[in-house]
Amino acid sequence: MRVLGVDPGLTRCGVGVVEGVAGRPLRMIGVGVVRTPADAETARRLVAVEEGIERWLDEYRPEFVAVERVFSQHNVRTVMGTAQASAVAMLCAARRGLPVALHTPSEVKAAVTGSGRADKAQVGAMVTRLLRLDAPPKPADAADALALAICHIWRAPATDRLQRAVAAQRIRTTKGSTA
Repeated sequence: MRVLGVDPGLTRCGVGVVEGVAGRPLRMIGVGVVRTPADAETARRLVAVEEGIERWLDEYRPEFVAVERVFSQHNVRTVMGTAQASAVAMLCAARRGLPVALHTPSEVKAAVTGSGRADKAQVGAMVTRLLRLDAPPKPADAADALALAICHIWRAPATDRLQRAVAAQRIRTTKGSTA
C-alpha cells in the first residue's frame, strides 16, 4: 500500500509518501513541504498548494491519500487556512479517484507513539525510528505528513473490516425488515 500523507496548511503543507503494509517494516518514498508566501492572496496560495499536491500525486502515484482532519482552534484565521488546504488535498485526490481518509491529530499521535497527547518531538522521533531514517524530517509538518501515512497504513485494515461489517449488518437489517 502506498499512501500520501498530507498535513494541511497554507504556509507549509507537509507531504510524505510511505509504502508498506501493517505488521511489516515501512519505507519512506518521499517527504517534503509545499510552501506558499504568507503575503500572497489566499486564492493564489490555494492554487500553489493544489499545484504542489498534484506534482506529488504525479510523481509518487499513491493508492490512498491520508489528510489530517481539521479541528477547532482558537485562531479562526488559522483554522480557515488549514481547512482550505485540506479541501484542496481532498479535491486533488477525488479528481483522480483516490480514496481519502481523514485522521485526527490525536489518532495519528496514538498510532505512531502510543499516546494521543504526544508532542511534535515525540512524533518526529517515532517517525524517524519507524522509517529507519537518519534524522527526523524537517520541518515538523513533513514529519507529521509521514505520521499520517503511517497511521493510515496501520489502521486501514481494521477500518476496512469495520466498514464491511457495518455494511453487512445494514444488508441483514434491510432484508429482515422487508420480509
